[in-house]
Amino acid sequence: MPSSVKLQVITPSKLFYEGEVELVIARTLTGEEGFMAHHSWACKLLDIGALWIQETGTKEFKEAAISGGFIDVMEDIIIYTDAAEWSSEIDKERALATKALAEKWLGEHSSPDEDPLEVERVKEILHKQESRVHVAEDAGIRKGAKQ
Repeated sequence: MPSSVKLQVITPSKLFYEGEVELVIARTLTGEEGFMAHHSWACKLLDIGALWIQETGTKEFKEAAISGGFIDVMEDIIIYTDAAEWSSEIDKERALATKALAEKWLGEHSSPDEDPLEVERVKEILHKQESRVHVAEDAGIRKGAKQ
C-alpha cells in the first residue's frame, strides 16, 4: 500500500479540504511540483492555477482552482490560499464573462498614464479567470471521457 500524508487546504473563510492523500500537484512559482509522504521539508509560494489531489487508495485526481498562496510540507502538507474552488463548482460562463471584461479593460487602459497598481490588479483577475476556465474545461473533458 502506498504511503499517505495528511493534506489540509485552508482559505481565509474555511477549511476547503482535509484528508489522506498519496500525491498533491500544485503550480509553484517555478512550475508544477508534486508532493508525497516523506517529501523533504519545503515551504514554497504557489501561483494561480490548478491543484490536483490524489486521495489514498484512488487512481483519479480531484482538481481545484486556487488563487496562489503557499504550501508548507513537513510531516503533513498544508496549503494556504486566498480562494479554492472544485472544478465541478466553477461557473464557466461567469468566469468567461469576467475574463472578457478584464481583457476589455486592459485593452482600453493601456496608456503609460494608467495606475500601475490598477493594471496589475486587473491582470491578476484575468489570470484567475483563465485558470478557472482551464480547470472547468479539464473537468468537462474528463467527465466526457468517463461516459
